[in-house]
Amino acid sequence: MLDETLLDAPEELARADRRGLLRGAAEVGARVRTAARHSAEAGLGELRPDGRPRAVLIAGPGTAASGVADLLGALAAPSAPVTRLHPTGVAHASGALRWTLPGWAGPVDLLLLATTDGTEPSLAALAEQAYRRGCTVVAVAPERSPLGEAVAGAHGLLVPMANAPYQEYDESAAAAGPGALWALLTPLLLLLDKVGLVTAPPEALQRVADRLDRTAERCGPAIATYSNPAKTLAAELADTLPLIWTEGAAAAPAGRRFAATLAELAGRPALAADLPEALPAHGVLLAGAFAAGADPDDFFRDRVEEPGALRARVVLLRDRPAGGLSAAPAARELALGHDTAISEIEPEEGGELEQLAELLAVTDFATAYLSLAARGHA
Repeated sequence: MLDETLLDAPEELARADRRGLLRGAAEVGARVRTAARHSAEAGLGELRPDGRPRAVLIAGPGTAASGVADLLGALAAPSAPVTRLHPTGVAHASGALRWTLPGWAGPVDLLLLATTDGTEPSLAALAEQAYRRGCTVVAVAPERSPLGEAVAGAHGLLVPMANAPYQEYDESAAAAGPGALWALLTPLLLLLDKVGLVTAPPEALQRVADRLDRTAERCGPAIATYSNPAKTLAAELADTLPLIWTEGAAAAPAGRRFAATLAELAGRPALAADLPEALPAHGVLLAGAFAAGADPDDFFRDRVEEPGALRARVVLLRDRPAGGLSAAPAARELALGHDTAISEIEPEEGGELEQLAELLAVTDFATAYLSLAARGHA
């Protein structure tokens, strides 16, 4: 059950937020600016690439690296393929994870290493393997980490990761949170802008940081639920199975990240799919056991003693303004035709990166509120 009274009690939220989820979401604008400064100090702005890489390979552990790969893949899709190298191993631990280059990787390819840890022996070995193959290696990792030394030995470039301005919170939550995502993503956006795969010059990243700050003001703990899009979304998703339907190239990875963080940080299952394919993929869920009113005996359930069954709720994320060719009307018709509630999140006008940043920020705040108000702690 969601304690909606907690949503409008900022001091209670602060006491409950022992993992620093809200503070992590609020400081991402500052994280972007710090990461951009670290990138400049590392010499990223002085690079003079010979041309575009044939392919971009990304390796790193956890939700942050996965999100970075997904986002860069969506943004760079028209220019070059972006592939995440998935780790193998017997456990998700620094010493157990293993990465290997595909057999075709060579001198015309770019290897990106993204990690909030930097002690993974296999990432260091991967940098050495890439050097032997002639791949260019760029890493974003904590400063003075073993990985940094390995990248230097492979004649690669290390950009020190922008640290959070606080250290007292749970590291596992911080690694999956929005601060880590933007600390890893920002230098790589600047790099791919340099090599001509995305459009993300420093001034665009400054606008992103400003948009993140404005969104944090709109979604912060002091803003009441009725005018706070993140608190409203969290309240709407209580006791539901979110079906996250996305429209637009940048919205798709934002939706997948929302589903991943709901599971990892809030302990909530969610499914994400792109429109229009989401309609047949999730349509049966709207008519089956997760449909509104699927159990006719539910009316007689004891609301106090018996928890209710999950009911589907559609969350429509779009990164484009209304109008033009869109599957959104068909999505609304399908949801409402099955008496399924729908939440819609659409960013304000702006550049592609700014709209993406707003979608990520609103959903990250919603994840934090859902975690805090559902459990009473984080």
